[in-house]
Amino acid sequence: MDAMRRLLRISRRDRMRNEMVRERVGIEGTITNDIERKQLIWYGHVQRMEEQKIPKQVLNWIPPVRRKKERPKKTWIEGIRKSMSKKNLTDNKWNRQEWKLGIGQRGKTL
Repeated sequence: MDAMRRLLRISRRDRMRNEMVRERVGIEGTITNDIERKQLIWYGHVQRMEEQKIPKQVLNWIPPVRRKKERPKKTWIEGIRKSMSKKNLTDNKWNRQEWKLGIGQRGKTL
């Protein structure tokens, strides 16, 4: 946001909301949407891998010990599942074209 504000020569003292700044620059969405999209891209990539590949084994691995008292209860995969449910994606769509369309990446058009 700081870079966008400098681009428009708007200071924080001007008290303009971040949504207005994004609108003026012409950027849609937020950083959290970009992070979710990148995570879904990586998740689809790993799911298309063979079972013996290390990234896929690590993704499916569950640690044998309990979490410490102050640790968050939510895991990375739970966040992915939530993102998938928001975009109406199912676990059986590992076809690259279907997955790209589902997560919002543009597919090539002829």
